[in-house]
Amino acid sequence: MRKRKILANLLGIVFVGGLVWGLTSIQPTPAQAKTSQAVTQYKQWQKVYVGGKTQKYVKSNNGQGTTTALSEGQGYGMLAAVLAAKKGANTHATFNQMYKYYRAHRVSSKVPLMQWQQTKRSGKMTSTGSQRNSATDGDLDIAYALILADKKWGSKKTNYRAAAKKLIKAIKQKEINKTTYLPTMGNWATNSYDVSKLRSSDLMTGYFKTFAKYTKDSTWTKVAKRSQVAVKKLSARHKTGLFPDFILATGKSIKLKAVKPYSIESGTDNQVGYNANRVPWRLAQTYKLSKDSVTKKALTKQLTFFNKKKKITAVYTLGGRAVNSYVNTAFTAPVHFAATTMKKTSLKKKTAKQMPKSIEKHNYYSATLQVVTELS
Repeated sequence: MRKRKILANLLGIVFVGGLVWGLTSIQPTPAQAKTSQAVTQYKQWQKVYVGGKTQKYVKSNNGQGTTTALSEGQGYGMLAAVLAAKKGANTHATFNQMYKYYRAHRVSSKVPLMQWQQTKRSGKMTSTGSQRNSATDGDLDIAYALILADKKWGSKKTNYRAAAKKLIKAIKQKEINKTTYLPTMGNWATNSYDVSKLRSSDLMTGYFKTFAKYTKDSTWTKVAKRSQVAVKKLSARHKTGLFPDFILATGKSIKLKAVKPYSIESGTDNQVGYNANRVPWRLAQTYKLSKDSVTKKALTKQLTFFNKKKKITAVYTLGGRAVNSYVNTAFTAPVHFAATTMKKTSLKKKTAKQMPKSIEKHNYYSATLQVVTELS
């Protein structure tokens, strides 16, 4: 699976384009402005990135070449649709169409994990070879989106509850390391080396706690606790508190070992690249759900680092050196969301000025992260 490497190559040269905006410029009140802006951006994003008819999917090919979709994007899309509904948008039909696409592209009828990539072939979105494997991050977002859908719309017409529980059970069986109780990268991770690979942005403790409560399965409480151990250890490794894209995690005590560039997906495997850029968002998601001290400390440490920068740029070493001089919304949006969540006013204002006013039309990853964080 090399999805992030592909995306990093596509995204690495994308500039925000000088567009700036501030939440305070929209009247009448900041709260109404935020809701209005988020829903407006969602509608812009939907026009550009959502394809399909009766089954809708998120296009990840940036308007170039053959149409592709990712389970990651489907998770973001389903999450965005239900979050937009919570802010008053009429997205129930869209969510159901995205749900149908997910169901049509499961690993199998018995294994409801989603195949990680589809490509348009002869007019149909299909998966071949290793594309039929799963990717844990996408499955986690789809499961959480189904829980939100059950809470928002109920499960009488479409049984979101049953679908969520089946998916959560499959994630536990196929995508959780049986020794560390941390998420693996997908169902393909079966040997001792592959199961030790940890995508740091998959430490979604808030989700795991929600799964435990929703399914009454104590295994998820264990996954949440172990994830917090990993978060604490990752945060302590560097003065910056930054997490790498990937790290190796082994044993019941969760022993961490650094990875080398290009050993898993790309040259940023050991840096804050196009995976770990999501960590501030994921930590802030967790804090909003659980208000726990471990998450607060780890996130505050990262935000302290980012607040020292004149602007948020794309890719950092764990020591805090900016690898590039350009900005990229995929890095800015998660930090902006985290700063807003943690009430870090100066950082929030700084990042708001970097955010594009309109959705970028040829940058799936950045545009989608902007929309989903704005709606969160």
